[in-house]
Amino acid sequence: MYFSSRTKAGKQLAALLKDYKSADSVIIALTDGGVVVGAQIAAELHCPLMLMLMEDIKIPGEPSVLGVVDQNGGFTYNDMYSTGELESLESEYRGVIEQEKMEQWHQLNRILGNGGILKEEIVRNKVVILVADGLTNGLSLIAASNYLKKISIKKLVIVTPLASVQAVDKMHVLADEIHILTVMDTLMDISHYFEEDDIPNQEAIIEILKNAIKNWK
Repeated sequence: MYFSSRTKAGKQLAALLKDYKSADSVIIALTDGGVVVGAQIAAELHCPLMLMLMEDIKIPGEPSVLGVVDQNGGFTYNDMYSTGELESLESEYRGVIEQEKMEQWHQLNRILGNGGILKEEIVRNKVVILVADGLTNGLSLIAASNYLKKISIKKLVIVTPLASVQAVDKMHVLADEIHILTVMDTLMDISHYFEEDDIPNQEAIIEILKNAIKNWK
């Protein structure tokens, strides 16, 4: 299934979440595209909208991402790798991995000063709605779940326009409730499934986050 835009996909998902309107909920986007989707849900449900910052860690010659580092410096390994494979990669590329973690951590810190970034005190004791514009493998979900384990939340809801079977399996394990518009065996680049490339630049993303409450319907 293809979508005309992330904006319209967000409106479709918002219609599935009406029970959360004016509830004690917050929306956390996992990607810039997720901010566009999440903004439509936030406007309908009257929820705050925030972005959880994460960056991929890659190493030379490996087609799959090794893991992701979050805005607190936490690191989550890609569970597609076996324990033996991870030990081998860490042994061979330890210096490269640590340098990459440091560079991505500095990149996240350059963004952290802007408004709309996830703050633990706003999330605590709330229903958390994680939003993505698409999930190819579910690694970002595991990283987000690891981050949220340190915070007491009421409920975890995961929503996305499209996801791979592998990502859906992870969603069932991690979430109390899930909403997906399309499931496929595997996914190409997420933007491939949207006719309109409606991901704004970084400055516009920050403005969307800052002004989410002003756009309540």
